[in-house]
Amino acid sequence: MRKYSSIILGVLLVFAAYFVAKTLIASNKKVKPQPKIQLPIAFTEVVENKTVPIILDVNGSIIAKQKIELFSEVQGIFEGSSKEFKAGTKFRKGDIILRINSDEHEANLRSERSKFFNALTAIMPDIRLDFPNDFQKWESYLKSININRTIPKLPETTSDKEKFFISGRNVFALYYNVKNLEERFSKYIIRAPFNGILTESLVNPGVLVRTGQKLGEFINPTTYEMEVAVNASFASFLKVGNTVELQNLEDTKTWVGKVVRINGKIDQNSQTVTAYIEVSGDDLREGMYLEASLKGKEEENAFVVERSLLVDKTKIFVLEGDVLKLKEITPVFYNKETVVVKGLEENSTVIAKPIPNAIEGMKVMPKTK
Repeated sequence: MRKYSSIILGVLLVFAAYFVAKTLIASNKKVKPQPKIQLPIAFTEVVENKTVPIILDVNGSIIAKQKIELFSEVQGIFEGSSKEFKAGTKFRKGDIILRINSDEHEANLRSERSKFFNALTAIMPDIRLDFPNDFQKWESYLKSININRTIPKLPETTSDKEKFFISGRNVFALYYNVKNLEERFSKYIIRAPFNGILTESLVNPGVLVRTGQKLGEFINPTTYEMEVAVNASFASFLKVGNTVELQNLEDTKTWVGKVVRINGKIDQNSQTVTAYIEVSGDDLREGMYLEASLKGKEEENAFVVERSLLVDKTKIFVLEGDVLKLKEITPVFYNKETVVVKGLEENSTVIAKPIPNAIEGMKVMPKTK
């Protein structure tokens, strides 16, 4: 009896151990947590429609507004100038930029002055007899003549008879021949027409200068103009007198200019209108390349967004609660990185930064920009 009791007790212990082990194994299993859905963050901003100025971004190089190319109208040996005739030399208004030897021409001019003086002297007795009332003015004029100086202007004739008499003695012809030579004599010296700087020098002292030869270039370095081409569709935006902000390519310096002229003709090939911007300031140089922001018209009830936010060029994502919706808008003007649009409701919420793989109806986590 005791033997059977021991067997039964052993079997019960085995079953008890089995159930205890099974319970312990079952209790050791970990419960997997449910995955959480991570919504994409959507940076937003509230629409505030207002008057937006249209800014046209253009670029070009500047040239001096006052600029002359120096050409020789006479022939002779280049003698020099009041200063060194080299690029970078500055001249004040009236300074001699260059001088060409004029000895031969000057001798010829004095000869013609002498001929004119002799012709006038020869008719003085006839003037005394035939025109006694006019003798005094011709005598005073004759005394004022100096063959080494510019011939003064002829006295006015008081009657047709006097005019015919003077003309018949060849006085007018000789006078205008002298004035012609004097005008040509003035071309042997080129003076600075304004304060400026020599930007190009093509001859050196001692060389033979020929008629029509280019000698150099002279500019006024204080005022420049920039020629820019603007799309014809924006021509109505441009106005003479509009201020323009200009900057160099490195964006380290800025200048303020203004539109001074607008071409009335559209280029048929490029369909652009040429505008001219005047600018002055320090550190400007002939040929410098600048970027300009032209202020055009102002667009009312408009809003500015990044170009990357446009969907199919005419739509943009707006937020209704936490759900994305596509809104139809009207692009008005494109800048480099932004676009001026119309059609957004006041105080509505738009997406401020692009969302990867965004689609209409997507839920997002709104966040103010």
